[in-house]
Amino acid sequence: YADLVRKKQGNDGTYYKNSLNQHINYVRKKAHELASQIYNQLKFSGTVSNCFDVLKNAVDDKLLDLNPVIAEQLMLAFKAISSDKEEEWSQALTTCRRLLEGLADELYPASKEKFNGRAVGQGQYVNRLWAFMDGAIQSESNKDLAKAHIDFLGSWLDKVNKLTNKGVHAELDRIEAVKSVFHMYLVVADLLEYMSNTKTSVSKPDINKATLDELEAFLNINRTIAKEIVKARVREGKLDLDILKSIKGIGAKTLSNIQEVFVL
Repeated sequence: YADLVRKKQGNDGTYYKNSLNQHINYVRKKAHELASQIYNQLKFSGTVSNCFDVLKNAVDDKLLDLNPVIAEQLMLAFKAISSDKEEEWSQALTTCRRLLEGLADELYPASKEKFNGRAVGQGQYVNRLWAFMDGAIQSESNKDLAKAHIDFLGSWLDKVNKLTNKGVHAELDRIEAVKSVFHMYLVVADLLEYMSNTKTSVSKPDINKATLDELEAFLNINRTIAKEIVKARVREGKLDLDILKSIKGIGAKTLSNIQEVFVL
């Protein structure tokens, strides 16, 4: 083409200048369209993704230190909303509610007694998270903001789950699932800021809920002693140091390990 232009010829017997020019313009146009599409994808999606990744990575890392099971559930919920399968979007909604319940169990176990007029039983997981923040957050303004976020997410999840269970607005499942997971990360980020003072109690398993395998592994004891601990737990309702001291096979070293590894 350049030779034809330079020589001011319409063709060289094989190639024609007009045809070559049209082809070059077509290639130039398509290349520009493709480059613009890639540019817009990077410009408008990259920033949001990168900003959320900062929050997500920070929450995932800290939550893994505190409770690996809950951390894995949260990461799986995030993975589910990235799927193209509708059943996984619905599962993400269910997972978010269970995550809140799991956090409540860790931070403020269920009680028959009310807290500031609010029931804090097993089903009142939002109230239990609210009670945890009431004691953990010193600033009244931060406390009110965090509580409002928990109240909103809890009631919103309840509403979405009820609609989903009835089969309503299935076409919105993915949007609702995405919002649920994003809200979960924001709420967990709020909670993690105030969990440093309770890290020991959160990270340690409760000996009153430990399985036989956990007792053996964590305390380095044999199966027989582990069974005696479980029997005492059933018999007494709840274990304490005095009860543990009375169990045959448990000496000073094992008691020390129990206090270090488990929550009594």
